[in-house]
Amino acid sequence: MHETTPQVFLVARPAVAADGMRAYLESVGGASWLDMREEAREQLNDGELLAEFGGRMCYRSWEPGLNPNVTRIRTDRREYFANVLRSAHGSVVEHANYSFAFRNVSRVFTHELIRHRAGSAFSQESLRYVRLTDIGFRVAPALEPLREQVISLVEQLEEFQRSAAEQLGVDDDGVPFHVKKEITSALRRLAPDGLSTDILWTANVRTLRHVIEMRTAEGAEEELRLVFDLVAEIMQAEAPNLFQDFRRTEDGSWVPEWRKV
Repeated sequence: MHETTPQVFLVARPAVAADGMRAYLESVGGASWLDMREEAREQLNDGELLAEFGGRMCYRSWEPGLNPNVTRIRTDRREYFANVLRSAHGSVVEHANYSFAFRNVSRVFTHELIRHRAGSAFSQESLRYVRLTDIGFRVAPALEPLREQVISLVEQLEEFQRSAAEQLGVDDDGVPFHVKKEITSALRRLAPDGLSTDILWTANVRTLRHVIEMRTAEGAEEELRLVFDLVAEIMQAEAPNLFQDFRRTEDGSWVPEWRKV
């Protein structure tokens, strides 16, 4: 057994196809908006650009005059997104998706994460195929007074995984893969739910905002609070305009000014 600490890696972000976006805007008559945004390209990431593109499409608000009802447009990016958020126009931020690789999180964590299936995609390390020979485990703070007992118990479970695989002859010559898979799948039933695993999670900004708020709240599960505190920090740096209303409180909760966007 080895002790682990959860880690969070941002592994993918939106990428705008600028040529296609420009071709559309030239067709509709709104290329000046993209010109304006490209002048400050280094300050505007593709996730925010895509969300604004979706928002302006709804009202044909690329520039004044394209929609007779629109006589002026917001040019300040931060104020534009502030208006989207306070208006709860959340559908436009669903276009921006981000992918996170969560390393050394428990299966307790992943079981709770996958409840947020709307606006999400998941790919998790499968213990039907990955045999447990060296269990990673994090001792939760509430169990620290029993640390030695916890570690001893996990080590016993780890030893069972190895000895059972040996007794069942999983690694003997000529054992078909489907037999290895069946035994590996059965052995995972005797592993602790808190063992460390990895999962890839992709979520749009609307889902990210919701999950960060939910899973950093005071009553949320301790490990989820730890991990989504890191996610919140990443996203405020990655897409500051889309998360501009979030504030971290003294108890570690991330609270938005505008809820249910």
